[in-house]
Amino acid sequence: MSHALPRRAFAGLALLPLFGCAAPPAQAQRGALLALPDFADLAERVLPAVVSISVTSEAREIPPELRGTPFERYFRDRQRGRGPQVMGAGSGFVIDPSGLLVTNNHVIGNASRVQVTFQNGQEYPARLVGMDELTDLALLRIEAQGALPALSWGSSAALRVGNWVLAAGNPFGLGGSITSGIVSARGREIGAGPFDDFIQTDAPINPGNSGGPLFNMAGEVIGINTAIYSPSGASAGIGFAVPSDLARGVIDQLRGTGRVERGWLGVSVQDAEAEPGALRRGAAPAGGVLVAGVVRGSPASRAGLRQGDQVVAINGDAVDTSRALVRGIAAVPPGQTVRLSILRNGRPMELPVQVGRRPVEPQG
Repeated sequence: MSHALPRRAFAGLALLPLFGCAAPPAQAQRGALLALPDFADLAERVLPAVVSISVTSEAREIPPELRGTPFERYFRDRQRGRGPQVMGAGSGFVIDPSGLLVTNNHVIGNASRVQVTFQNGQEYPARLVGMDELTDLALLRIEAQGALPALSWGSSAALRVGNWVLAAGNPFGLGGSITSGIVSARGREIGAGPFDDFIQTDAPINPGNSGGPLFNMAGEVIGINTAIYSPSGASAGIGFAVPSDLARGVIDQLRGTGRVERGWLGVSVQDAEAEPGALRRGAAPAGGVLVAGVVRGSPASRAGLRQGDQVVAINGDAVDTSRALVRGIAAVPPGQTVRLSILRNGRPMELPVQVGRRPVEPQG
């Protein structure tokens, strides 16, 4: 099911007439007919590779008095296989004719059984290859006789606000559906995690669309539909998709090793502002990122990074926000050395740091 962001009630909205900017009715109608594309050929081409996913999980309610105690694990072990079955539904798409499929991590969850259904009615059991909670992505494999229809990745970086996009999936469990809209915004942060970089679209996305593809007009996957913002639980014209440029690297790692490894410094950081007069002293004009704390024994600690240092670049590439620093280091393979450009007490320095492996629950 799609994750919905916290619901908000909106009041006081009214439809107001616009004066002085409307074209004559006949001219407006002709313009609309010319402007709206026909999506039929595109839908026919991409839908065979879009699947509906049904999952079965066991619901095991932990008594409140046992949560957080040593008896919780014992209770879970005793109840495994005895709980009631809970059904869920989502969407996915084939990225390799051999049977590899992409969906959302939250669609799969702790499912004990995953079933994939194609547009032509063919059904296959699926097994999990790997999942990544931080980007909410998962990779599945099915065993099919013969090559499957597959989709290709497109570049989300090439998207512009206002571009047409199509969303495909399994809304409300109805099966293969396709909706159209535009890119409403890029780089959205919605509080889902440290790697938020969502594409916002007004193409209708509803519960069950999670894990389905967002297409450009070339039929390339430029996003994975993941979340909605809705006062009612249904589409309100504000949906979010993981951009393909982020998803592709994650899926490649899951395909190769079944897990995702990210670089880690071991620091807590916050955005910094440029000091008054920094330009006159020859310091970097960007505010950079302020090191608020360093984890003992971490890569940053071993390299000599200190609390109060101001990181302004990674390997010469400027970093202006703490989020950019976290993403930049996360993209570096563990074990590789990067060059941090820092300001220490206003003086520029270069600091080599051998990047570590990001823990499951990093301390900083």
